[in-house]
Amino acid sequence: MKKYLVIGNPIEHSLSPKLHNYWFKRNNINAIYDKKKIDKSDIKEIISNIKNGKIDGINVTVPFKQSVIRFLDELSLEAKEAQSVNTIYKENNKILGHNTDTIGFELAIRKKGYDVKDKKIFILGAGGVVPSIILALRKMKAAKIILSNRTRKKAEELKNKFSELEIIDWGKTPEFNMIINATSLGLKENDEIKLNYKDLGTDKLFYDVIYNPKQTKFLIKAKEFKNQTENGKMMFIYQAHQAFTIWNKVMPKIDEETIKLLD
Repeated sequence: MKKYLVIGNPIEHSLSPKLHNYWFKRNNINAIYDKKKIDKSDIKEIISNIKNGKIDGINVTVPFKQSVIRFLDELSLEAKEAQSVNTIYKENNKILGHNTDTIGFELAIRKKGYDVKDKKIFILGAGGVVPSIILALRKMKAAKIILSNRTRKKAEELKNKFSELEIIDWGKTPEFNMIINATSLGLKENDEIKLNYKDLGTDKLFYDVIYNPKQTKFLIKAKEFKNQTENGKMMFIYQAHQAFTIWNKVMPKIDEETIKLLD
């Protein structure tokens, strides 16, 4: 039986096992997918388990999308460009790192029917998934990408990689068409992002990378002020779909049943 894992910290909220095990069953694949909370010091051993065949593939979530890179033999073009890895597997005796977040985000925004072209996008956060989101926004021809992070140094490091980024201090709010919460604020019930929703106007798109819980305070408040909202569920499904296809050489179906599974 093949074995797959998602690693991260925190990891309790992850629905990856639910989705992948569902697809294994539907496609008659003899495999199991689990989640594992790890520390940075565990990464080397986990990846050596792919080398020795104990694990067949790994998904990586916060905060390890960058820290896994130095333990890998090769990166895909997508992972190299983003310097962020969320999918790991062995091929021709090499451990490969791939990034399915960029295409996952792009497909989710397209499914929503939102046109990013010529829009001003405001990103909150500078963590592991942000480079992937910036690459997708760049591909979709956003007019401007503004970013704010609690630790300004991390935001500035991203600007070194993406020179077009505009960095502003945490707590300040620029003019925007779409705002993306790429922080972990919202995973816990009491988490709140301080925004003056009343002054932000209406009919903007508030996008939260978090998909569990379904409705964070960030999205609930945005709805109250007549804005469009979207959580990270479809991005999560699309990135998982790409990883599953790479690992199993089978393209699973994304249908209403799949989407409802994660409600």
